[in-house]
Amino acid sequence: MALLKLPQAAHDLLSLELSADQQQAFERYAHELIAWNEARVNLTAITDPLAIEMRHFLDSLSVLRAVPLPPNTRVIDVGAGAGFPGLPLRIVCPTIQLSLLEATGKKITFLEHVAKLLNLNNVKLVNLRAEEAGQEPAYREQYDVVLARAVAHLPILAEYLLPLCRVGGRCVALKGESAAAEIGAAEHALKLLGGRLAQLTAVELPHVAETHYLIVIEKIAATPPHYPRRPGIPSKKPL
Repeated sequence: MALLKLPQAAHDLLSLELSADQQQAFERYAHELIAWNEARVNLTAITDPLAIEMRHFLDSLSVLRAVPLPPNTRVIDVGAGAGFPGLPLRIVCPTIQLSLLEATGKKITFLEHVAKLLNLNNVKLVNLRAEEAGQEPAYREQYDVVLARAVAHLPILAEYLLPLCRVGGRCVALKGESAAAEIGAAEHALKLLGGRLAQLTAVELPHVAETHYLIVIEKIAATPPHYPRRPGIPSKKPL
C-alpha cells in the first residue's frame, strides 16, 4: 500500500524528511490497521488510505510542533488504542523510550503485533487503566512527555495524564475545535494536579477541513498522592 501524501505533507508541515524505511513502516502500519479493523477488532472508523495518512499518521506527528523528543525521552501514550500518537512518533523518533498504555486486551494484542512487525524496540506495552497506572510506582511521575488523543474531555484527562508526568515534564492533549473551551473547564483540575497551561497550538492538516489543536501542559508541582482516584471516578466526578 503505497503512501499517497504523507511524505510531502510531513515535509511541508514539520520539515520532516521520511526515510525509505520510515515510509515502508507507515505503509505496513496502514495495511495492518485496515486488515485488523476489518477482521479482528474495531480499531478505527477511519479506513480511507489518505485519511489514515492525514488524520492518524500526520496528526500524530504534529506533536513535534509543540514538544521536541530528543534521544531517551520517556514518553507514554495514554489510551493508545490503535497506537496514535505514540507509534508514528516512535517510527520517526527511534531513540525515544515509548510506553503504550491501553486497557483493552485486544488493542494491546494489535499494538504488540505492529511493534514486532515493524521491529520497533524501546516500546513497552502497559495493559492497565490510566487510574491504575497513575498509582503504580513504576509509572507514577516517571515520564518526560505524556500524550493522549481522543480519550476524554480535559478536566477528566488531566487526572489521567498529570500523575504520570514528572515535575518539569509536559503533557500534550491532541484535540479538535473544543480545545479552548476545554482549557477553560479544566483550569481547576490543572491547578489541583500540579499542572499549568503552557501553550495552545493550532494545526492545519492537509485534506482535513477542521483545525486541530495541541494543548501543552507543564507539570510544575507534584500531584497530590490521592490522585488519580479509583477507576471510573474521574469520568463520573470530574475535578
